[in-house]
Amino acid sequence: MTESGQAIGIFDSGVGGLTVAAAISALLPNEDIIYLGDTARLPYGSKSKETIIRYAEHAASFLLKKQIKALVIACNTATAAALDFLREMALVPVIGVIEPGALAAAATGKKVIGVIGTNATIKSRAYETAIRRLVPDAQIISAACPLLVPLAEENFAAHPATRLILETYLAPFISAKVETLVLGCTHYPLLRTAVQEVVGQNVILVDSAATAASYLHDILQEKELLSAKESAGKLTFFATDTNERFSQIAKNFFGEHFTSLTQVDL
Repeated sequence: MTESGQAIGIFDSGVGGLTVAAAISALLPNEDIIYLGDTARLPYGSKSKETIIRYAEHAASFLLKKQIKALVIACNTATAAALDFLREMALVPVIGVIEPGALAAAATGKKVIGVIGTNATIKSRAYETAIRRLVPDAQIISAACPLLVPLAEENFAAHPATRLILETYLAPFISAKVETLVLGCTHYPLLRTAVQEVVGQNVILVDSAATAASYLHDILQEKELLSAKESAGKLTFFATDTNERFSQIAKNFFGEHFTSLTQVDL
């Protein structure tokens, strides 16, 4: 039986999902969170749908064994490929990040919307479908940006090479005069400042982190699963391959609340 005192499980291919975990921790500070980064097998975005589903199943199984009360797929690629599969597999609420991202894009009120993501996410057209349900007359421009995940993982947000690559990837969006740009990968907010500089301050950048956290809050509230404790929640971090970059980025998000990273096999 699922109880309010159980933890929230979150997984991503690497550090990108920490943006979602941080938003959830900020909104729900009393909740215990277990985070898994499948760093040994990233990036997911260049893999086949069948492989992504298999990796997502492994990650979900690991977290479900921890007796979590909800599962958050903090990865756009895994959400696009495996959300329906994991919802059938799990006995707890499963939240992806694409629907919250589409909601955030629609909330800007703009009609010319750009979406950047991994090869797998863009190929799935999941964002396009979700946004058109909310804004039927939207003009949507999408493009895969596969080099951005490695740059985010390397913590290269301020590196000159990142600026050059972003200028190449984002040129079509600038030409199309996009008004809203969806950062359709949870790694991309780590490059947010550089992206904003390239596209200009008039373009609204959207990511799914804050909206996904709010979405999760509403589901837990509806199911009476919000934590009742008054103390701060416990944060536990696992990765399939430990490295200093992961720890440094986690420390940037969570400060003294990030105490250790445990390596696991899935």
